[in-house]
Amino acid sequence: MPIRMSQIGFLPGGPKRAILPDPAPAPIPWRLLDRAGAPVASGMSGPAIDDAASGETVHVIDFSTASATGDGFVLEAGGARSRPFAIAPNLFGRLPFDALNIFYQSRASTPIEARYAGGDAWARPAGHAPDRAACISGRDADGNVWGGCPYTLDASRGWYDAGDHGKYLVNGGIAVWTLLNLWERAHSLGRPAPFPDGSARLPEAGNGVDDLLDEARWEVEFMLAMQVPAGTHLRLPVGETRSRPGLRFTEIDASGMAHHKIADARWTALPTPPQDDRETRLLYPPSTGATLNLAAVAAQCARIWRTIDAAFSARCLDAARRAYAAAKRNPEIHSIAAFTGSGGYGDDDFSDEFFWAAAELYATTGEPSYGEDLRASRWFAAPIAEPEWRHTATLGAMTLALAPDRLPPPDRAALRGRIVAAADRFLGEEQQSGYRIPFAGTDYVWGSNAVLLNRAMLMALADDFTGEARYRAGVFDVMDYLLGRNPLDRSFISGYGARPMANPHHRFWAHSLDPRLPPPPPGLVSGGPNSVSLRADAVGAALAGHCAPQMCWRDDIRAFSMNEVAINWNAPLVWVSTWLAEPPPTPLASRARQRIR
Repeated sequence: MPIRMSQIGFLPGGPKRAILPDPAPAPIPWRLLDRAGAPVASGMSGPAIDDAASGETVHVIDFSTASATGDGFVLEAGGARSRPFAIAPNLFGRLPFDALNIFYQSRASTPIEARYAGGDAWARPAGHAPDRAACISGRDADGNVWGGCPYTLDASRGWYDAGDHGKYLVNGGIAVWTLLNLWERAHSLGRPAPFPDGSARLPEAGNGVDDLLDEARWEVEFMLAMQVPAGTHLRLPVGETRSRPGLRFTEIDASGMAHHKIADARWTALPTPPQDDRETRLLYPPSTGATLNLAAVAAQCARIWRTIDAAFSARCLDAARRAYAAAKRNPEIHSIAAFTGSGGYGDDDFSDEFFWAAAELYATTGEPSYGEDLRASRWFAAPIAEPEWRHTATLGAMTLALAPDRLPPPDRAALRGRIVAAADRFLGEEQQSGYRIPFAGTDYVWGSNAVLLNRAMLMALADDFTGEARYRAGVFDVMDYLLGRNPLDRSFISGYGARPMANPHHRFWAHSLDPRLPPPPPGLVSGGPNSVSLRADAVGAALAGHCAPQMCWRDDIRAFSMNEVAINWNAPLVWVSTWLAEPPPTPLASRARQRIR
């Protein structure tokens, strides 16, 4: 097995770390050789680390001081060698665009064209065009009878969530928010606009609007279409957090709430391209979580499009206000309908979603009522953690930390300080990790790679706020791990590295099951190692009890517990790779950043 490192190489001025598995307790000498085999740098590894996450004894080789550039470099240590690699600028130049293009290729209700998708292999007819559905009704798996609703909705557009054909507000919400936050972060801090008009492969390129916003709008339009019409009363279980026989249904005013998802009545088989899906489409009941996702994203939309498309901005703000009011009126409507065919995305605690939505509405409007709500929340002064779809308070904190004129300067400085403190905790965990990633635990959860990417976003903001290079190095460590610096010696990003992920759990990118279908396009990130819930699928069940946490992964289309892909995992890949592709700030720019704290 070669020395483990990023399989795409290193930036000349960036950190350069590799991992050598070797049981020797003492530091090990290393040499960096150029294309001709001449040594250009040398040194000693760090001491041996017994790493529980990988099940290995490893040595860290840090050759960041190497100043040579070019390609064909090889690292030697302890009788092992690396693959040839480059030290060159612009290594991340293509990755942000490929990662963003995954969202175009995940669009529902429109043909995916070869000229935008990167080739004929990935072109396909439109799936679910239109995507119109009625509400679920009838008896669920626990014997409860759901009454449906007196309307159908056309919920066209949006992105397919993962490897299936469902579209979910609570997963779509954090995914589209992350893309929009990338735009807002650049706008707020005076950094280059990500994806200016015409830079991405999109049908809308050339319309005078940043391509990132064009892609995000496809999802926002879907979310707006999922809002319950005014004057609607529905019978729903109030306060119930789990499905059970004998649920009690209460009539509520559901006006302005958002349906939790639109999905198939039954799971489709692997593989099933979207255009071949013949299952009945169903609207699932509204939930408080989905409603607050709509309120937050629509409020974010309203301020971003205010000077771009005033009518769309006004439409978003109206939807956000109505959704927030509906959630306050119905604060305990959970997603518990026991029907198969789609993911549950249930949540027991909406306090973080309420904080997030209030923060977005306050950042957009400045209205005191929203400010009072967010200050009354326990999340206003809580420690910061990496966000995920079930825990969204950090999204509101990130918005408020970047908003230039909403919080008083001391409050904003304190909030930024909590983001920096979170980054410090992550870097502290990195010192305990053999593979030098900002996660020291041994419980690798479903989507563990996204946990790392979301931590990397916060470390990137810490760098933005302080200019301290150690946070930037931590972001590189996450990307290097994803690109091959891991005990599997695999790149978890399709199309990148010597051994990239090639068989995601997906119904269209399913070449391993049907050679007429394509492999994954480049820029798709795998969920990654999963040591917690391996038994969810047969591939994982065979590994259970036989793999160290970081080794619990297989590149197998059947391994949905380990090799699923999802929009909320690719969104932080877009964010982080775009951030890394930016020119590093000059010392003067760093001092300017510190002045805006």
